[in-house]
Amino acid sequence: MTSSDIYSNENRGSNLISLKDQVRQVPALPGVYIWKNSLGDVLYVGKAINLRARMSQYINGQDEREKIPIMMQYVHSFDYIVVKNETESLVLEKNLIQSYHPPYNVDFRDDKSYPYIAINKADDYPAIKLTREKHKSQVRYFGPYTNSKLAKDTIDILRKIIPICSANCAQYKRMQRNLKRGILPSKDDKACFDFHIQKGLGPCCGAISPQDYRPYVNQVLHFLSGQQKELLDKMKEEMNFKASELDFEAAARIRDNIDTLKNLSFKQNADLANTESLDVFGFYREETISACHVFIIREGKIINSLDFIIDKGLEISNDELASYQLSSYYSSTDSFPKQIVISKEFLPSFTKVFEEFINAKKQNKIDEGMHLSKAQIQIISPIKNKKHDLIKMCEENAQHALNRYKIRNLYEENRIDSALAQLESALALENSPMRIECFDISTLHGNYSVASMVVFTGGRPDKSQYRRFKIRQNFDEANDFAMMSEVFTRRYGPDTIKDKRFGSIPDLIIVDGGKPQLTAALNQLKELNLDIDVCGLAKRDEEIFVKWQNDPIVLPSGSESLYLVKQVRDEAHRFAISFHRQLRDKGMVSSILDEVEGLGEKRKKILLRHFRSIKKLKEASLEEISALNGIPSQVAIDLYAILHSDEIV
Repeated sequence: MTSSDIYSNENRGSNLISLKDQVRQVPALPGVYIWKNSLGDVLYVGKAINLRARMSQYINGQDEREKIPIMMQYVHSFDYIVVKNETESLVLEKNLIQSYHPPYNVDFRDDKSYPYIAINKADDYPAIKLTREKHKSQVRYFGPYTNSKLAKDTIDILRKIIPICSANCAQYKRMQRNLKRGILPSKDDKACFDFHIQKGLGPCCGAISPQDYRPYVNQVLHFLSGQQKELLDKMKEEMNFKASELDFEAAARIRDNIDTLKNLSFKQNADLANTESLDVFGFYREETISACHVFIIREGKIINSLDFIIDKGLEISNDELASYQLSSYYSSTDSFPKQIVISKEFLPSFTKVFEEFINAKKQNKIDEGMHLSKAQIQIISPIKNKKHDLIKMCEENAQHALNRYKIRNLYEENRIDSALAQLESALALENSPMRIECFDISTLHGNYSVASMVVFTGGRPDKSQYRRFKIRQNFDEANDFAMMSEVFTRRYGPDTIKDKRFGSIPDLIIVDGGKPQLTAALNQLKELNLDIDVCGLAKRDEEIFVKWQNDPIVLPSGSESLYLVKQVRDEAHRFAISFHRQLRDKGMVSSILDEVEGLGEKRKKILLRHFRSIKKLKEASLEEISALNGIPSQVAIDLYAILHSDEIV
């Protein structure tokens, strides 16, 4: 690949399609949006629960703030970063504003912070608190939280279930001062109010040792770290017990507490430990094009993100794609992390060589007088933890970056035009194949045999023209050739060839298979006195067979034409399989229902209409079957017994 194969997405083709049309393609997901001017300078950074809806307000003039109409006169393009929830978007917005200092944002000049739940593990008796303090070592922080009240509610609910100390308790503060002077708590010390009402463990009056207190702290840490199931299960048991005792008021309070904890217990990936310095790479690939998204994380905060579009697709390996991206990026940057984070799937095969290369580039910058850390950079591939979650978030944003690029540059339209032109040339067609019909057979040893016909018009799926055929002939075993002959006769016979419901005659027919399948299709068309271009697409090596030469045609790997024919073939296969499964399930249900005395056609229809498939009918309880109007109890019992006999699988 050359340097022209890779581009940043923000400066290419944003004027080929209007901003309004681009915003219509933005996902309705939480994230951060970034408005930019024609030079690529950041004008404004904002957060949203629904990116598309929020950005549409700017485009449609629905944001009533005075500065917005003025700013939108200068907006030329935008980027967005998708995250998991509102809190992550809040944190990311703050970090990007502090990094870019956009002119239309109110900057966080006072270094506004957000509340965290914190527990100091270094204390003899760790307590829980809500804080906005700068992060300290030995203290575990959870959050940040967008709503202080909900965070306080979380602490209150947790302490009702796991009674560890509150850092705001006056007796706890007194105990902490004494511990620093070497004075241990004793039974003569004044106990806190919570201990008196049996809602506290009483470390302030020596009622529990640090060793016995620690397991309670660990339970809270596990819950806040995302390991909530054990605690929630315990609360559900208590709720059910209260309900069984007819104490519905207490059960309702516990239910509300469960809902609160569920809503507030999540992993936060946009803010890490304040010592983390990472570059996180995520890739997304399609047949002919790829994208890379990079998170720049310094001191635990995402301060920037970059998108790169790579003009290569599946014709190159993951190793080659990642190697090119890393070497290209670190050859031109002046910012180096402590670690480079990349998924195992894309980890370069010569990782040590790349580490040496990147560290050499960093050393060159140091020799040129730049003040950089001399610590060696490592390339890592975490399997799980927050860094792994960041890779997944990067990969999702790489996919969105590629979609933005394709929309802005009319990539799909150009790719389709190129694919049709390549097919016309490679298959020696008289005209561009504007209408393509593809057929696929699906059968189970000659039973439940079906065929699908999918239609691509102008290189795009035309689902209104799709057709399904139930094979009428009976076969003892699979006979694709005879089945395809039947389907061709029904599609291209004298009566149906003129039927407007089938649409126009295709420019190209694709059959799934090699030379034998092609020959069978050609023979059938000859019997029908039709001259339509046909090719066979073999699964092995994606070879294309045509009537005018013995050797198969092999379209270039990664080409637009190969991508199109594979897309057509896969769509025909998917459509055939779905119809085959539908018939098979209905057939299995009908055969089983025939064994049940008292099940006539009317009652069969009731069951089929309600349960749809044999699988769902088997999963149903006896009570669910009996509850259906029109199904007598004894019939339901007999049916349930047959469905769960050893013979039914």
